[in-house]
Amino acid sequence: MLNMYIKGVKQVARIAIVTDSNSGITQKQAEEMRISVLPMPFMIDGETFYEDISLNRTEFFERLAAGADIKTSQPSPESVTSLWDKLLEEYDSVVHIPMSSGLSGSCQTAMLLAQDYEGRVQVVNNQRISVTQRQSVEDALLLAKQGKDAAQIRHILEEDKFNSSIYIMLDTLYYLKKGGRITPAAAALGTILRLKPVLQIQGDKLDAFAKARTVNQAKTIMINAIKKDMTERFGCSIEKPGVRLQIAHTENTEAAEVLRGELAQALPGHEIYLDHLSLSVACHIGPGSLAIACTKIME
Repeated sequence: MLNMYIKGVKQVARIAIVTDSNSGITQKQAEEMRISVLPMPFMIDGETFYEDISLNRTEFFERLAAGADIKTSQPSPESVTSLWDKLLEEYDSVVHIPMSSGLSGSCQTAMLLAQDYEGRVQVVNNQRISVTQRQSVEDALLLAKQGKDAAQIRHILEEDKFNSSIYIMLDTLYYLKKGGRITPAAAALGTILRLKPVLQIQGDKLDAFAKARTVNQAKTIMINAIKKDMTERFGCSIEKPGVRLQIAHTENTEAAEVLRGELAQALPGHEIYLDHLSLSVACHIGPGSLAIACTKIME
């Protein structure tokens, strides 16, 4: 959230930045960044928990490993509007950046709710999640600093929505089978063949991308896919940094650090941010996953 002035001339619109915990931004980090993060709710064995409020990452994976019935949900309309109302007592407008509309109904809900705010709340439908959603938040903060108003920030972020990629290597097919995203037969065959599926998030949904027989093969597939996106989709040079690179994982920190080193060797000169994949993604793919993401730097 920013309170900004054009040097000694006039006050610029005060813009509050809001996102949800699918961005991977913790409540503590949100305070440091001066933004607001809505905690995502989870139903675990019929009881409601809130990410980073009443449910931490360790507890989540413990419950997941124990076979608990875990369902993802979205913030209630009341929690969204009460936050907006509170912010609008101090700020002129709100830029709200939810997770991808293709992965949750929370974006559509927020867009409907914003209709009652006469333009003071701008909901960004830029189809990001996890580290790429976090990047959208950082971009929104930068645009606000540059003096853009809330509607301009929303428009710029939505124009930029397809300039990101995420590739995810799974450690197990169990959670995809449990969630009904693949058939039990396909999961069983994949387990027998010891396949390491690589999934992709390109905009609005999680899709299959490739199958690997080993972890090293899966990592090579992801690194090559990122290189191809950099040059062919984003028009960037491999040598000249034109994208932000990210590594994300689900309870796989040591392997993620190794992958960051391998990515740095393949793409020298790039800074590489490392973070956890959001619990909403982890719920469907389980622990042990590794992901590489890249986001084109806005011009």
